[in-house]
Amino acid sequence: MLSLLLGIFTCVELNCENLFDTQHDSLKQDQEYLADGVRHWNRHRYWDKVNHIAKEIISCGDQPEGWGLPDFVALCEAENDSVMRDLTERSLLRNGGYRYVMTNSPDERGIDVALLYSTYSFHLIHSHSIRIDPMKGMRPTRDILYVMGTLVSGDTIHLMVVHAPSRFNGEKKTRPHRLLVAEKIIAAVDSIRSLSPQASIIIMGDFNDETDNHALRRLENKNLYDVSQGARGSNGAKGTYKYKSHWQNIDHIFVNEEMRKRLLSCVVHDPPFLLEDDRKYGGVKPRRNYNGYRYNNGYSDHLPLVARFRKEE
Repeated sequence: MLSLLLGIFTCVELNCENLFDTQHDSLKQDQEYLADGVRHWNRHRYWDKVNHIAKEIISCGDQPEGWGLPDFVALCEAENDSVMRDLTERSLLRNGGYRYVMTNSPDERGIDVALLYSTYSFHLIHSHSIRIDPMKGMRPTRDILYVMGTLVSGDTIHLMVVHAPSRFNGEKKTRPHRLLVAEKIIAAVDSIRSLSPQASIIIMGDFNDETDNHALRRLENKNLYDVSQGARGSNGAKGTYKYKSHWQNIDHIFVNEEMRKRLLSCVVHDPPFLLEDDRKYGGVKPRRNYNGYRYNNGYSDHLPLVARFRKEE
């Protein structure tokens, strides 16, 4: 709320690395995150994880103007309503004034996307899921979450949360799957623009692509701008995700021209507690929750993006 009083609002994007509860969903492939699964997931580890994600979100509120909780948090890899209720009502965030909306996707593992929003700074008007109908050879994937509402300043804002299909089986083979998601995003944006040409649009998520890949170039060709391009941290992170020795920016925040004019900054949030030494490849890496199947009691294999915008004048 502090930032909004100063004419600023903050958006965070975070893939929180398999935020699963400990209950089996018979319709999903979640067995590895059960007590008798290969990861030996249990209530103690679960609550450590929930509070770690809460701590990570809280830390994103440390801004030049002073500390204040982010206004929006886009989350990828949240399993269901149960974990989102625990995060917003029973974790370190319980007094933060957050509510959430999320998808209920056909993803085989049961992971979804969600948007936390501050009730102190945002009034929800509408939300819905955009289903991605799989093409031949494509696994069911996460829906796109669409949210519309108003800031307390009176601005109407349209937000989308995306978790595009992974590169499992190879980038080239799965490229059409991510292009399909990009086309769905474009169709939704075109629909918004047809009703409100000057609409404020923000699209956040794990796109599983870097800026120069085909799907993201398709978005840029439609006048959507990757304000997270080239984002860096202040403690050694050169991207949001590290694969072997290579830092990658596969998490992104796209905006339209209206929002690009109002951008103040976009950075990778990398305080030391979210990092650990990379003993194999040098430098640092995200302090993830699991290294392979070895429990690491960390946070996530991705680092958050934090974008700050001026309110509409």
